[in-house]
Amino acid sequence: MGMIRGVGVSAGIAIGVIHVPDTAGHAVERRSPDDPQSEVERFRSARDAAVAQLKQLRDRTAAEFGEGKAELFDTHRLMLQDPDYVESIEDLITSSKVNAEFAVNSTAEQFAAMFAAMDNSYMQARAADVKDVSRRVINVLEGRRGGTAADTGGDSRIILAEDLAPSETVQLDRSKVLGFVTARGSANSHTAILARTMGLPAIIGIGDAFDPADDGRTAVIDGTSGLVFVDPDEKTLAEYQGRKAQFEEHLRLLQELKGKPTETKSGQQVRLYANIGRPSDVAAVLANDAEGIGLFRSEFLYLESEDWPTEEFQFEAYREVAQKMGDRLVVIRTLDIGADKQVGYFNLEHEDNPALGYRAIRICLTRPEIFKVQLRALLRASAYGNIAIMLPMITSVQEVRDAKKILDEVKDELRGGHVDFDERIQVGIMIETPASVIMADELAAEVDFFSIGTNDLTQYTLACDRQNPNLARFADPHSPAVLRMIRMAVEAAHRHNIWCGICGELGADLSLTDTFLRLGLDELSVPPASVLPLRNAIRNH
Repeated sequence: MGMIRGVGVSAGIAIGVIHVPDTAGHAVERRSPDDPQSEVERFRSARDAAVAQLKQLRDRTAAEFGEGKAELFDTHRLMLQDPDYVESIEDLITSSKVNAEFAVNSTAEQFAAMFAAMDNSYMQARAADVKDVSRRVINVLEGRRGGTAADTGGDSRIILAEDLAPSETVQLDRSKVLGFVTARGSANSHTAILARTMGLPAIIGIGDAFDPADDGRTAVIDGTSGLVFVDPDEKTLAEYQGRKAQFEEHLRLLQELKGKPTETKSGQQVRLYANIGRPSDVAAVLANDAEGIGLFRSEFLYLESEDWPTEEFQFEAYREVAQKMGDRLVVIRTLDIGADKQVGYFNLEHEDNPALGYRAIRICLTRPEIFKVQLRALLRASAYGNIAIMLPMITSVQEVRDAKKILDEVKDELRGGHVDFDERIQVGIMIETPASVIMADELAAEVDFFSIGTNDLTQYTLACDRQNPNLARFADPHSPAVLRMIRMAVEAAHRHNIWCGICGELGADLSLTDTFLRLGLDELSVPPASVLPLRNAIRNH
């Protein structure tokens, strides 16, 4: 028996025979065409065919998994039509007199390297996407479909591959594919996201342990722990057969919790909300029966735009979420750009320590023309649902007052234009700096609620850059210092009769649920998939 350790990205246990698909790429040959302009036309024709293929894949994905996951292929189509991408390929063909296949492959490598070098983990994961779409164009140019991981040979198998592109993942036949393991990949990749959506146990990052010779062997994969057992012995096999049955029963029982109140056996109630980044994520919020949205990361509207998102664009996004959520509260965080979330058109200067730099509320207060556009959109959307506004990275009372002054100016403008909005809209702040904890009593007198961002609070309290993997052992969110900060914030909020919640990753940590209940937190906002497991833990407390 051999044991391999990777990174689990989609929970569940699969037991079956390994299938290693023949998807190995081949070297793209460099040729010197006689007529470069004809080669440009070959590329354009292949690109158009690839766009048409992606349209079909998008429609299939929307029908099976919903519009939210189908948007990936809209992004892929935009990549193929991106002027910089197209210009790079066509310039390479004409200036270097190379064939279209070589130009596409070279541009893909260049763009992928650019994405991989970015500080933002979301943008790093786009390196796989640009390679995926480029491989599609090359396949069209070469007149072949290429190998596909979707073909398991007719039997139920566990896929073992170097990597899986998102387009390959979405085409996996769930009646035959039990799960998959890859040598490479990212937990933030669309492949990992799709695996969770499809309910497929998945493990990435096994590296050099990937061995095509394992094809046909029996394996056990645990998508929670990231463990792979090749040719498991009888004891291991029996153990994981039992775990698999327990996991499936657990999922069944969780579904029975839909519609039931989130309260302990003693009657202590907690509001259980969900975190989202896009309007399309609301489907998962509703499917998992969250009671509201505790964090809508509005910066994704900026990160995924090539230019400033207009007031109308933002208004439509906020209104869509508010309407879909009905009476349930939707807390929208104003843009949190900066630090690890960089946007080119903001033209932010390079900073040696961006986590302590020009970001979030600091940008909004010094560039009010940007802030006002978002506030107008938020206020207008508040007429269509139960919206609250949340300000990030607050360190002082003056920042809150300055932000509220700008908000009041926008309200006056809307009243003057006879534009409807919620006059009683709640305004809250993120508690994510030691300064905000120390000033919590004064801040609580200014706002309607606190929401604790445990990721940044841990970073700033422990002086540990959360983007630095070398500090993982020191950046302990369970630190007594961090938990004491949380307690201080909760107590200050309750002294001033406002509610206090958590919207950081720690909220979904079941090992801390007891602590959070004892601290008296009013609300926990977690990823949609964590809602039912957390409700189960609270109801059994």
